[in-house]
Amino acid sequence: MPIEIVCGQCGKRLRAPDSAAGKTAQCPACKAPVEVPLLMAELVDPPPVQPAGPVPLDYQAAYKSPIEPRRRPPTNLGDDAAIRLLLPVGRSGLAIAAGYSGLFAVLCFPAPIALVLGILAIRDIRRHPKKHGMGRAIFGLVMGILFTLVMAGFLLAAIAETIKGGR
Repeated sequence: MPIEIVCGQCGKRLRAPDSAAGKTAQCPACKAPVEVPLLMAELVDPPPVQPAGPVPLDYQAAYKSPIEPRRRPPTNLGDDAAIRLLLPVGRSGLAIAAGYSGLFAVLCFPAPIALVLGILAIRDIRRHPKKHGMGRAIFGLVMGILFTLVMAGFLLAAIAETIKGGR
């Protein structure tokens, strides 16, 4: 069955034999080169050959999901998100300290420490892009800002009460 093609130069309809599939032909009208597409049968893989005799069972292939593509394990332990959830691998030490001090910032007096550690942790992570922990650093920064403001409000109220009571 001949392959029907159209010349891209002059628009003439041409027929090429099956043996010309995948090759370049010349248009008889305008002499422009025309590529003959491959046959559909050549694009499809042939069916796999069944081996003679019993097939050894591949246990790993049996448990692989056909939908999920094969995933390479990360070469660096800190690159795996699941490991980073469990262990502080690849995380900035300042980010860890900022996160914990952000938790204790609720007590107000560690709030300025959380603020400073959050700023230092963000600078450290930006300087070393391979380190993780930006979320902890931002948490420490935000908690440090909030509770430093709360502490400043309490201090201003106490000072105002002292001044007011001293009259």
